[in-house]
Amino acid sequence: MKTIDELLSEGVNGKRVFVRADLNVPLADGVITDDGRIRAVLPTVKALAEAGAKVVVASHLGRPKGAPDPAFSLLPAAERLGELLGAPVAFAQDTVGPAAHDAVDGLQPGQVAVIENLRFNPGETAKDDTERGEFADALAALADVYVGDGFGAVHRKHASVYDLPARLPHYAGYLITTEVGVLKKLTEDVKRPYVVALGGAKVSDKLAVIDQLIGKADRLLIGGGMAYTFLKAKGYEVGISLLQEDQVPAVKEYLERAEKQGVELVLPVDVVVSREFPDLKTKAPTDHTVVDADKIPADQEGLDIGPRTRELYAAKLADAATVFWNGPMGVFEHPDYAEGTKAVAQALVDSDGFSVVGGGDSAAAVRTLGFDETAFGHISTGGGASLEYLEGKTLPGLAALED
Repeated sequence: MKTIDELLSEGVNGKRVFVRADLNVPLADGVITDDGRIRAVLPTVKALAEAGAKVVVASHLGRPKGAPDPAFSLLPAAERLGELLGAPVAFAQDTVGPAAHDAVDGLQPGQVAVIENLRFNPGETAKDDTERGEFADALAALADVYVGDGFGAVHRKHASVYDLPARLPHYAGYLITTEVGVLKKLTEDVKRPYVVALGGAKVSDKLAVIDQLIGKADRLLIGGGMAYTFLKAKGYEVGISLLQEDQVPAVKEYLERAEKQGVELVLPVDVVVSREFPDLKTKAPTDHTVVDADKIPADQEGLDIGPRTRELYAAKLADAATVFWNGPMGVFEHPDYAEGTKAVAQALVDSDGFSVVGGGDSAAAVRTLGFDETAFGHISTGGGASLEYLEGKTLPGLAALED
């Protein structure tokens, strides 16, 4: 695929460059709580603006129902982008309508505009190729060149990700080229030991990547809500912990495969339990205890890995040459259940190996818990995209950037 450096060498002064970014930031009452994804696209936007391009930035945010919804407006992200750039950023209150055309037409070389949430138009996510194509045609009218830099969306076959590049000269931005380069280190000529730590809520979200990693990774460490389906598959009672009962047979099969292939599949040996889920807004202290993983009381749920598991996982990560971590070990948003996630993050910081934090909640946790981002080899902006790449899937947004 052609890169932004090639585009810059060809010259962009005065050209309208459409940058498909990922500004899908978390919001609380309209306030951005983590601007990591905005900062990730800065190098691309800055380079284009400094070269004299008229930069048109577009993204989705959340899951609106194909119609405008103030709760999902990109205005806060546009304002934050302007603060980080240190320059005004125009904002269009529609995607391909008069406001978008006025904003783009008003740009001078070196200026930036953000158009409204792409998912306010049903054509962005349409399953029908014609409907999606019509929206891509309308977007193409806003630009002369396309730069794909929204890694968090490249696994989606959406108009701005998949169809639009076919209508314009297209290039990969700095973020996408970095992300792909990092993922190749996890799939091609991997330095060993290769350890993967997986957490998060649903085991069903991770089954496909576990299937691929058995035989490729040397160790798999399992935490988060998904761990309780694994513990159930081992025959343990898990109380009222998060459980996907329908996935137990598949998990049993993976446990057997891992053992046959000599892959360490490590489960929690103790967990932090409580009778109630914590209030994540007030963060009020909760009643909680630590129990062995096979002794979870019937009326309690596991909300974090316990202290012995933290030590175990840190030891399993200590000698790793390559680490991929996707998914928190517990309800890290509450201080009573953040220690497991914190322990894994600290183990990555302490390791001499190449560590990749696989986007989504893991990336948010690193920042929320106060870790220096530069202490990790790479913090991805795309959890789902990273996982699908590791699963060996063809990602539509990357395929569209290939020549």
